[in-house]
Amino acid sequence: MTAETVEGIPPKTAETAAVRTARASRPRQSSGWLAKVLVLIIAVAWTIPTAGVFVSSFRAEVDVSSSGWWTVFSHPFDFTQYTLANYSRVLTSEDMFEAFVNSLIVTIPATVIPITLAAFAAYAFAWTKFRGRSFLFAIVVGLLVIPLQMSLVPLLRLYGNYDLTGTFVGVWLAHAGFGLPLAIYILYNYISQLPKDIFESAHIDGATPFTAFTRLVIPLSYPALAAFAIFQFLWVWNDLLVSLVFLGTNPDIAVLTVSLAQLVGSRGAAWHLLTAGAFVSMIIPLIVFLTMQRFFVRGILAGSVKG
Repeated sequence: MTAETVEGIPPKTAETAAVRTARASRPRQSSGWLAKVLVLIIAVAWTIPTAGVFVSSFRAEVDVSSSGWWTVFSHPFDFTQYTLANYSRVLTSEDMFEAFVNSLIVTIPATVIPITLAAFAAYAFAWTKFRGRSFLFAIVVGLLVIPLQMSLVPLLRLYGNYDLTGTFVGVWLAHAGFGLPLAIYILYNYISQLPKDIFESAHIDGATPFTAFTRLVIPLSYPALAAFAIFQFLWVWNDLLVSLVFLGTNPDIAVLTVSLAQLVGSRGAAWHLLTAGAFVSMIIPLIVFLTMQRFFVRGILAGSVKG
């Protein structure tokens, strides 16, 4: 080996390889920067409306109706243009605390019930052989595309026959029924990819299907369960239509979204109060999401790729 070679590679060959490597890395670097710029643009575009609502929640009614929220940045440190009156009126409004409690009473069971039923159904579809399994699963997937608005009137008439209108049980069943197809689909994709060996070992050890479900499937499916729990909790907590149809505007059972709608008015004229109420109602969903976010991405990606 001479001094002109580098690890057995002639100088010209080594130089050519280095140039090729540098050229090959340039498209990757440029595409990486492009992706970062696009993500930044999307994040800013997504955040601006929320920032506008947040700023408006601290402005007086006359300022909200006469000028845009961005005008506060002409004199951002002029604290006389900000007020807490909107939050004070929302928080001290009559029946607002009771509506907050009613939202929890509705949301927690309406999240737990479909998750429980969907976990059993997804396990049966994934690991239990029975006649008509594929057909039934196709029906479940088909229910994903049916708008819930189509079933409100028939359900309301059915509830009237069994005195379920205006009860928490009725709205629990409604939310559970609307959330079950998506829950079964998400959990099926995750549970069906669990290793088959663990079920065979459990069967050899004498475990029943129910034991395998409670001891193996549930502990291994926490990411998917948490991901759907976030989806369902946010959906039920922010729901106005279903709660308004099945619970009505009775202050004793009205949820937070219905109470805020009543506070703002039928025409939404007092939307300066709506901005403050939006952030008040956001507290619980933020706590839920931040608590369970480590499971969120894992659960959403579950079942997307096999191999």
